[in-house]
Amino acid sequence: MSQFLDGVGVIFSLEMRQRLRGVAWYVLLGVFFGILLLITVVTSIVVFSSSAIDAPQHVGGPLYSLVIYFVLLLGVLVAPAMSGNAINGDRDAGTLATTQVTLITTWQLVLGKFLAAWVTALGFLAVSAPFLVYSAVVGGTSPTTILISLLVLILELGVVAAIGVGLSGLITRPLFSVVVTYLAVAALTLGTLIAFVLGGLALQTKTVMYDYDTVNQKSGTCTGLHQFTEPVPRFDLDWGVLAPNPFVVISDAVPATYDKYGSASDLFGTFKWAERSAQQSPFRANTPAAACRQALQNDSDTYTGPDAARVIATTTPSWAVGIAIQRVLAVAALLGAWARTRTPARRLAKGSRIA
Repeated sequence: MSQFLDGVGVIFSLEMRQRLRGVAWYVLLGVFFGILLLITVVTSIVVFSSSAIDAPQHVGGPLYSLVIYFVLLLGVLVAPAMSGNAINGDRDAGTLATTQVTLITTWQLVLGKFLAAWVTALGFLAVSAPFLVYSAVVGGTSPTTILISLLVLILELGVVAAIGVGLSGLITRPLFSVVVTYLAVAALTLGTLIAFVLGGLALQTKTVMYDYDTVNQKSGTCTGLHQFTEPVPRFDLDWGVLAPNPFVVISDAVPATYDKYGSASDLFGTFKWAERSAQQSPFRANTPAAACRQALQNDSDTYTGPDAARVIATTTPSWAVGIAIQRVLAVAALLGAWARTRTPARRLAKGSRIA
């Protein structure tokens, strides 16, 4: 085992030295730091100058979750470019065969490049550390929220890095593998969201709805009942497609915090509330009395519907399933890269460079 880890460490060290020698990596980190600084300053000024100036946790909670999401966004945008040509880039440069004739095994090669790509992506998290500390201290973010959000963020960046390295071993051309990596990440982020919306609309069901001519706020009564039929989207039937979405995973895994009204106090809770609300059937309160209550609520300036705390407490978490799906994809990509890169190779794609 020690010999195996030594081989992985050699590949990891070579990859990191190659990445750190370039200027582009430091430029990216500098730009990222500047954007985070701007977001932190502007958000703090806006919130502290509002009516919430006496409640600093109102800026700390949203700001901390905003920084976490921003790091994840930059990670899924940059990690494919850093990992999508890890293996076929060496083959294209004629250095892969030189490594393969040494005592380095294929698994050591693949895992070393994967770890290097993962650590490179974690550079964004390291740069954001001052802003995370500031927002956590100012807002009084709980240690549980900090720990879970960081662990899930690190895992998500690792999944993207594994997919990129895996595809770089499966696909011969570096440019094509980078593009496919971006498409795979887009499928997990935007693709799952689009599939969720289109699936809910495609599964819509016709149902009887109720409406009233007159709503009396003083007496709390509704008169002039009408019945009509209209199609209702069934997002409660396809909400599961959102499970592997990295942004949904991190919001669903982090314990939600609420204000005194039961509303989410940060972006984690807000996104969790939106995702969990999709699980509720549109027919759960499809009665004339429920329609009257809804009409009274719509005619009022106050919200009396179910709060975020109640919705989240009565619905099903999906983060564990999402992480499991992502891990299967990551492991499958790395296994494919190993199978395609191992030597001696029985068959190579047409035009593949050996040395």
